Amino acid sequence: MRCPACGADQDRVVDSRPTPTGDAIRRRRECRACGERFTTFERVEHPELLVRKRSGAVSAFARDKVLDGMARAAQGRVPVGVLEDAAAAVERELRTLGVREVTSEQVGLQVLGALRELDEVAYVRFASVYKDFQGPEDFELELSTLRKEAPPKTG
Repeated sequence: MRCPACGADQDRVVDSRPTPTGDAIRRRRECRACGERFTTFERVEHPELLVRKRSGAVSAFARDKVLDGMARAAQGRVPVGVLEDAAAAVERELRTLGVREVTSEQVGLQVLGALRELDEVAYVRFASVYKDFQGPEDFELELSTLRKEAPPKTG
């Protein structure tokens, strides 16, 4: 690792610990040449995960988009940090499928599952947009599903 101050490539690791999300290692380093201290992060580099949309278009998976959708549904109900962890869990779950490309439906179902565990109101809000509710009967069916009184609606 090159020192950002002097460019020397001889340093020592002073401290090493996982980040709060656990997806990286934070290393505090000290340059042996000039004594400058700096921080680096070590992460696993995953192959790009692609999402095939209903239209057939393919785009790169974006955790920020997942987080944005979850945050809109859970507005004022779930702390942002909890939603960030849930969005990361959605991505991890999709990556465990072992495929390079997933469908937008798979992403949506993972988000629904995560929101269902976090907050039922956020779950229904997201479901109403994701499943394109057209009337009160769609809400009633989803609520009965939430109460485990009926089979889930598949979009």
